[in-house]
Amino acid sequence: MNKKELNGQIITKYKQYLKLEKSLSNNTIMAYMTDLEKLFIFLSEDNINILDVTSDNLESFIAGLRDIGIHPRSQARILSGIRSFFHFMVIDGYIEQDPSELIESPKIGKHLPDILSVEEIDCLIEAIDRSTKEGQRNCAILETLYSCGLRVSELCNLRISDLYLNDSFIKVEGKGSKQRLVPISPKAIKEIKLYFQYRGDGLIKSGYEDYVFISRFGKNISRIMVFHIIKELSNKIGLKKTISPHTFRHSFATHLLEGGANLRAIQCMLGHESIGTTEIYTHIESSKLKEEIISHHPRNNKKIL
Repeated sequence: MNKKELNGQIITKYKQYLKLEKSLSNNTIMAYMTDLEKLFIFLSEDNINILDVTSDNLESFIAGLRDIGIHPRSQARILSGIRSFFHFMVIDGYIEQDPSELIESPKIGKHLPDILSVEEIDCLIEAIDRSTKEGQRNCAILETLYSCGLRVSELCNLRISDLYLNDSFIKVEGKGSKQRLVPISPKAIKEIKLYFQYRGDGLIKSGYEDYVFISRFGKNISRIMVFHIIKELSNKIGLKKTISPHTFRHSFATHLLEGGANLRAIQCMLGHESIGTTEIYTHIESSKLKEEIISHHPRNNKKIL
């Protein structure tokens, strides 16, 4: 029996175990399978057999979730499913020792930013007054933050010459002046183009002509202003969560992962330092990143009018 057939057999038996012995609902079983698939994809990229998984492999997987900003509650849920799977592997005789036994659960601290649901992001954007030039700009800002998972500094420094909208990509300069290509959703592209219809009407100071998002003072928009925009909208809709521009980055990563996107593709799109090596970038080409965004980002499931 080859590895693929063996994995299929194990998964089939595990589903039966969850349904018959654990008496879980079909929806819960599906959630377990979705989380388990993330681990299988992670292991397959290093050609690691599920029977040979070590605690170190699982630590690396969980660290990857943490690196891309997945909320500790989501990490804990995924780890719970993984523990259940390896417990089954032991009791069914596939492995002798459970590699997940010594893996610590993530600490769930109240100080970490909340994750926004797709509906909450919709409410924030819909609360923007589009009758003003600043309103259309702010709409484009929020769509770009959520579509691309940018750091607020990356958004503020984004330049027109970095936009490849016909190819659905933007070029981003992250920490350490490292550049990366990030796919951008059709919804964000639409809002940027609408903003560009009004962008030239206001003051743009010399030396700032190439910046995408311009403040009323004629310079590229500041981090503090983006924070202010988001805080005002949050108060306007009565949102009880404490959010910031970084909340959109966390939400971007969480929604993609929960939608089934490849973990390492998300890491590349975020430009996280711990995986920002040449080897990683050569393994995941820009066309693959674009495919991950198109397939799994919630904004790409909405009709663009």
